[in-house]
Amino acid sequence: MVFADNRFDTRRRQLATELAARRLDAMLLTDLTNIRYLSGFSGSNAALLVGSDRSARIATDGRYTTQIAAEVPDIAALIDRRTTLALLEGIDESRRVGVESAHLSVAAFEKLQGSVPEDITLVPVSGLVEPLRLVKDGGELAELESVAQLATAAFTELLEQGGVAAGRTERDVAADLEYLMRRAGSEHTSFDTIVASGPNSAKPHHGASDRVIETGDLVTIDFGAHVRGYNSDMTRTLVVGEVGEFEREIYELVLQAQLAGVEAATVGTELVDVDAACRDIIAAGGYGEYFSHSTGHGIGLDVHEGPYAAQSGTGTLAENMTLTIEPGIYVPGRGGVRIEDTLIIGAGGPKIITNAGKDLLVV
Repeated sequence: MVFADNRFDTRRRQLATELAARRLDAMLLTDLTNIRYLSGFSGSNAALLVGSDRSARIATDGRYTTQIAAEVPDIAALIDRRTTLALLEGIDESRRVGVESAHLSVAAFEKLQGSVPEDITLVPVSGLVEPLRLVKDGGELAELESVAQLATAAFTELLEQGGVAAGRTERDVAADLEYLMRRAGSEHTSFDTIVASGPNSAKPHHGASDRVIETGDLVTIDFGAHVRGYNSDMTRTLVVGEVGEFEREIYELVLQAQLAGVEAATVGTELVDVDAACRDIIAAGGYGEYFSHSTGHGIGLDVHEGPYAAQSGTGTLAENMTLTIEPGIYVPGRGGVRIEDTLIIGAGGPKIITNAGKDLLVV
């Protein structure tokens, strides 16, 4: 997949504008996700210094000499294990330098502060890069669609192979799905795969255990793939063998809520209203107390990132944002249902990129 060569420079220019507005001479970035967003570097140890004058330098250690040359050909790279200090030592005059307070521990900040040259003033700041990541560019959207298609195809193959069936364990199902995603090109899962069956389906973040799936069980499968830094996220709930009245009732209610949330996810819509579109339907159906989490989140380089559709959500949706819509009902001791899609918010309405069927499936 080919992107414009200037995509990282464009992002750094946007950050430089924010720095100037805050009267910061530079920003020292230590969060690896933000560093990847601004430079393309995917290694496990790095720091990035971006100036309000649009200058930039990056540092990593000797393990990544070849990799950083390939991934970040457009800015100067220092090979020095003391990444943060090496960058700050290269500043040749008095400067106010922002540091990522949300990604730097108090101990690390104090250590850095005690080591920097005297004419450098470190200023803890937060929320400078993350807002830039809210609206995706064309390359990001293509990556997100590609990884979502990969994961969806693996899930479809799992079902076609009879991978979800009575007598199998949750762990068996999770392992098979992860193998299929890996074989299709996923570098790793975007989060720990959830396979929650029977009473476990009433636990929103159950995981995958050695419980044996039984006839009549609801089985919730929440999964994602990770390719070239970008993630997918989708949830489907199935029924094994036969459908009871309770299982059908809560499934149909969650599906109705999920479809309403998708319909509400349009440009200019308040995030709190997207949440309400789902939550109000579940509450009206008598299960409001069993919808115990927010409706959705953005997805990109992080599997959970802004925007957030929640009762406490703030802001509005804009074109080319991403958002999951994932209402659920979780009744302790009985079971639960969650249905989740990932959307790209478009000028003509939301586009679902996790294209697996949502009718109640009995396996």
